[in-house]
This record gives sequence, structure tokens and C-alpha cells, in this order.
Amino acid sequence: MLKCFLDRRKGQNLYPIEIPNKDKYYDDLLNIENSWSGRIDANSCNTFIMEAEQLLINAMELFEQGYFDCAYYSLRSAVDVSTTMVFLSDMPEEERSKYLMDWKSTSDFPMQGQMIKDLMKNGNVFKNMLEKMPSFFAEAKQLSAELNKYVHKQGFQHFYISRNHPINQKKSRDSFIKKFEEYLCRCIGVVAVMRLAIDPFPILLMDEEILYRCFNSVTDAYGEDFVNKYIGQETINEYKHTDLYSGTYDIFIGEEKKNETVFNVMKYQYIDTTKLNEIYPQLHLLHKDHIIAVLLVAANEKVVKVYCYRGASMYFTDKKSKREKMSWSGVDFLKFQESQNSINQPYDEAYISVFNFGNETYYIEHNETITCDEAGSILGFVAGGLAKMGIEI
Repeated sequence: MLKCFLDRRKGQNLYPIEIPNKDKYYDDLLNIENSWSGRIDANSCNTFIMEAEQLLINAMELFEQGYFDCAYYSLRSAVDVSTTMVFLSDMPEEERSKYLMDWKSTSDFPMQGQMIKDLMKNGNVFKNMLEKMPSFFAEAKQLSAELNKYVHKQGFQHFYISRNHPINQKKSRDSFIKKFEEYLCRCIGVVAVMRLAIDPFPILLMDEEILYRCFNSVTDAYGEDFVNKYIGQETINEYKHTDLYSGTYDIFIGEEKKNETVFNVMKYQYIDTTKLNEIYPQLHLLHKDHIIAVLLVAANEKVVKVYCYRGASMYFTDKKSKREKMSWSGVDFLKFQESQNSINQPYDEAYISVFNFGNETYYIEHNETITCDEAGSILGFVAGGLAKMGIEI
């Protein structure tokens, strides 16, 4: 009897609802999840990026469970976390480490309002973005003020007792969901733009002229639809006038542009053997491992895949392997490496042969056995190619 009473009381003013577009929001948040920064001096930023994404997810889940004020608190927290991320990466270096230690130890640390004031005064990137993107920051400030109405329970409409009263609950369900989705979209936009204060790559890499000139960045570009829905072209155009974006753009636009085939080797570790003539002229644009993989594939038509780092890195080609399993293990490659017989080691339906160049071991996967003469030719072909490029092994 008591349990039934408690269950009724716990759920008395909670009305679970469904966000119709939740799956799409989850997909869209992958743009933030995949926007990791490669900045060595700001490696903690990636943790903040992931936390902001998690808070946005939490907001949706809490809202659907009926905890609407907690959902709005989670939205505001996502914005706060993104502000803290910028603060800890943009303050002068001598102050940055101190603030980071204070933040980690939960000592005295400025609240959001004070962080913004300090950034306006001392944050070079933030200050420049604020100057070039005034509308965005004005809207972000307004967003925080509106979210606070929910968090601080200002107005009866933000009370569970009033909001979920049967009379109000029935007639306002659709508008209630729509309003939350509007706030969710605005918060996603703020987090996405604040991420751009760390580096411009999520936007920079949307431009193929930069994408094909850039190194293999850990950052993925934002999608065009994502930008249009959550950020807006006006904000992006303003961002492109910031010192951070324009300065980075100028660095890369002067580099040699890779063709698509070479880019696929660098980015996706895919070697198209039918287009080796397009790869050779730009081999110098690739990392040593990429170059060796290309040369191994080019050395013998039986090669279908190349592995290095005990299988942790794999290059595949347009040729299909006879091996049916999709999984592989570092233990297997250690056995291949330590075997006295370096060529034609069975690998399910295919074979593995092992070659050493310098201090690194490379493994070729092939469908048919190779002869000792072919193995010698492969070794000589790769060594000769590296010598021509002045790469020591």
C-alpha cells in the first residue's frame, strides 16, 4: 500500500513525452562529437567538447522523462561548459595553467559572467570573435537569460504544478515540445560556434581547397546541413573574417593541393591501384608509412592490403581479399612478425608476408602465394623508391 502511494506521488506531476525528431538530433550531434581538436596546447578541450555533447543528450532524455526543468538546466550547462572550454584555452598562457589547476581542484573559479568579462579583456581569440560576430554573441547572451527563467523557476509556467495541470497540459503539449526543440537547436549552435574558438578546422575543412591541402586532421568538417540548421551562413561568413580563421586559411592555401586519389591515401588509407600514376607525382606529400604502403602495393599485383604497427593501421585497395573475416588481432600480427618464415603465412583464406623497413615492420596481405624472387623484388622496389625520395630506412 505504501509503495503504491509513493509511486503515485513520485510520478504525480511528471508527464513523459516524446521528441519526434530526437534521432535526427542525435545524428546531428555527431558533428560536434567528430570535431575533436588536435591542438596540443589545448588537449583538455576535447573532454569539454564531449561533455557538452553529453549534456545536450541528457537534456533530451530528461525532457522526454518529464523532468523539463532539469532538461533546461542541462541545456544551460552545455553552454556553460563550452564557455569554460574557451576560457581555459584562450586566456594568457601564464594565467591558463593556474585557472586549469583551480578548475580541476574545484577551488575558487570564475562564474560564467566573470569568465566572459575576462575573455573580453584578455582573450585574444574570443575578443576578436566578439568584435567580428556581435550578433551571435548577443543572441547567445539572450539565450542564457531565457534558459535561466526555467532553471530559476521564474513564472508559474515553469512550475511542475502549473505546467502539468491537466487543463494546461493538454492544450500546450505541442507548443511545449516545439519550444524545447527551439532551445535545443540554439544551444547546439552555441556549442558548435564556441568550439570554433579553439581552432577553425570544422569550418575550414568544409572548403575543398583547404581540405586537399591540409594534413590528416583529427577533426572532421561540419556538414553543410548542420551549419545551415544550427549556425547559419551569416554567422559563418562573419567567423571567416576572424583572425583565427583567416590566418589559418592563409597558411594552408599556399601548400600544394593533393589530388583526390592522394587525399584518399592520406585520409582513408585507400590505395586505388588503377590510379597509381596519379599518386606517384605527389608521393612527397604523404607520410612515410603512406609512401611505403603505396610502394608495397605497386611492387606486386598480388598485394590486396598492407598493415603496419602490428595491424593497428591498415591500408586497403580496390582489390578484394579472399579472407572472409572482417576482424583482426595484434596478437596475430605479432606471431607473423616473430615467425621464422616471413612469407606466405596462412591468414585464413589469404596469406601474410612480412617486410622490415628501418625499425618498422610492414605486412602485406595477398590472395596467392608469392615466390622468394617476388619477395626480393618487392623489397628492392620499395627500398629503391624510398632512396629516390631521399628517405632513409
